Amino acid sequence: LEDINDHSPVFPEERVTFDILETSDPGSRFPLEGARDLDIGSNSIQAYNISPENEYFSVSYGIHSENDRSVELTLEKPLDREEQAEMSFSVIAVDGGSPPRSGTTQVNIIVLDVNDNAPVFTQKIYVGQVLENSPEGSVVLSVVAADRDIGVNGDITYQFTQAVSETDNPFTIDSMSGEIKIAKPLDFEAAETHELSVRATDGGGLSAICKVLVEVVDVNDNAPELVVSSFSSPLPENTVPGTVVALFTVRDRDSGANGKISCALEDQLFFSLRPAYKNYYELVTVSALDREERAQYILTVTAADAGSPPLTSTQTFTVDISDVNDNAPVFNQTSYTMYVRENNVPTVFVGAVSAADADVGLNAKVTYALAPVQAAERPSCSCISVNSENGHVFVLRPLDYEQLRQTEVTVSASDAGSPPLRANVTLRLVVVDQNDNAPLVLYPAQDSSPPSSELVPVSAEAGYLITKVVAVDADSGQNSWLSYHLLRATDPGLFTVGVQSGEVRLRRPVTERDTVKQKLVVLVRDNGKPPLSATAALSALLLKDFSDVRLPHSSPATEDDGGSLTTYLIISLVSVSLLFLISTAVFVGRKVCKRKELKAGHVLYGADNLQSGLADAAAAGTLPHAYCYEISLTTGSGNSEFKFLKPILPSLPPQHCAVGQGPDEEQDFPCVPVSTEDMAPDNPGTLSAGQFN
Repeated sequence: LEDINDHSPVFPEERVTFDILETSDPGSRFPLEGARDLDIGSNSIQAYNISPENEYFSVSYGIHSENDRSVELTLEKPLDREEQAEMSFSVIAVDGGSPPRSGTTQVNIIVLDVNDNAPVFTQKIYVGQVLENSPEGSVVLSVVAADRDIGVNGDITYQFTQAVSETDNPFTIDSMSGEIKIAKPLDFEAAETHELSVRATDGGGLSAICKVLVEVVDVNDNAPELVVSSFSSPLPENTVPGTVVALFTVRDRDSGANGKISCALEDQLFFSLRPAYKNYYELVTVSALDREERAQYILTVTAADAGSPPLTSTQTFTVDISDVNDNAPVFNQTSYTMYVRENNVPTVFVGAVSAADADVGLNAKVTYALAPVQAAERPSCSCISVNSENGHVFVLRPLDYEQLRQTEVTVSASDAGSPPLRANVTLRLVVVDQNDNAPLVLYPAQDSSPPSSELVPVSAEAGYLITKVVAVDADSGQNSWLSYHLLRATDPGLFTVGVQSGEVRLRRPVTERDTVKQKLVVLVRDNGKPPLSATAALSALLLKDFSDVRLPHSSPATEDDGGSLTTYLIISLVSVSLLFLISTAVFVGRKVCKRKELKAGHVLYGADNLQSGLADAAAAGTLPHAYCYEISLTTGSGNSEFKFLKPILPSLPPQHCAVGQGPDEEQDFPCVPVSTEDMAPDNPGTLSAGQFN
């Protein structure tokens, strides 16, 4: 079998620790158990290296036999525990395979301490002072030495050297802490200074020596005295600078430098000391006082003599500051906005204004009132009241959002000082809308008259616009959002109403089974809570063509009164004949122009003229759309009626109606709007001659 590199080198242990003395010489070797690789030949372990590179150690690898392969760590540089107590690196074994495989073990080096550092004092000479009357056991000073070694080698003990006689030495030293204490009473007159030697020794026997100089200080045993002659408190906060607050004197029974006294005031920002005469001093104000910033001052006067060390005595003056009405009330907001729902109950609470006064007592008692309106200003709403004690705001009467949406008043806050100070703030009252107005239908008009009829051709397709319901709501916001719904209809499946637009359209094409006259009730509802609604009633006529329309005469007597109808017809024919003759004479000279050929006896209604005429009919709810109609005159009727034939395309351009008797003569007439009210009741689709005129 031929070996392949399918095994990585493996160390017996993942982590190895070496304890090495810091005094170990460079070149020292430390054996490391090598890794093992099950592969053979070139696939076995070929080299070792250290990662990351280490300046203190290197790794060597030797092969003595097949089973004896030694790995050693070699110390390259002297160790120093005080610089680096521990170090860690990895030893990597790499085989000769392609690609090579490797194994790693972690090596930790712990540097063992050796007593190679002697103790070192922080100072070569320690100087201390002690009062001659200091009690026994008082600490004079402490000596401190440090040793860079650790453990026993770093433990330090202190002691006086043999040069100091224990019987004459008035001091003792703590062997562990180095504190030097008084062991016997001191006498400045016997010895002004004491010179000591202190030895510090570590656990390994290394030591160091320092000198200690103790100075005995003469005692100043009499403190100054301070006697108050006069003192004024409290002070008004408007006291002028330079006002005398207190007068006192100082004295000291000592003599010489110990009897010389100086006085000092700790806080000199608002007060200061001023020498009066001899040992008298005055405590005076130096700047303006403000009780709102500071209501009390605790002043400490310190008297010190010139002794060494100086003795001092203190006197405390507590100065209270009395209030003056120098602060106007301040509202906690620059302006107030309060809300009330319309239709509120009378005297409803809507909020509160609040003002604070930095003064105290009566100067800080705040009362509230509505500020009077200036003559040049618009009078404010009289519906607002403010409680004078607590600033609570009330609305005195019910409000209507549709009449008053917001109003502003000025609230005044006054203190009880003399004279009183005041501040003003603007209060804005916003009326919140409630859903108290039902929708109002503007079109179609919902008065006492019968609902208007909309004409719908039976040929209309689904989606055909029949009419549009228009409504408004006096409320605002979502209370005025209107939606339209079909409430009732003769045939509910035939119509649909746009929820947002109110447009009434055909849901499907008209069939022969549908009733000619359709009645609809459209519900208009707002978005309030609870919602309010209104209804709009309208009707629609389903017609094959407009010759099917039969509208009643204004009076049934017209049907029976043939003579009257004939008279109207004769008058109409005479008028038409006169107009025809005049038109013929005017247009004789225009024969060279292009002529329109129309059949004799036909009357064509122009789209634009018909549209303008039908606009009035649309307003009445009868003819909402513009159409053109072709009308022929019949002679078979006893009443000489005009008869509708059928609607033609509304896009014809003529602006006049042409009545022709023949190919060579034609006459222009203005287009006449036709409504369903002008149709004869006894003959659907016909108009009388008088009505045509």
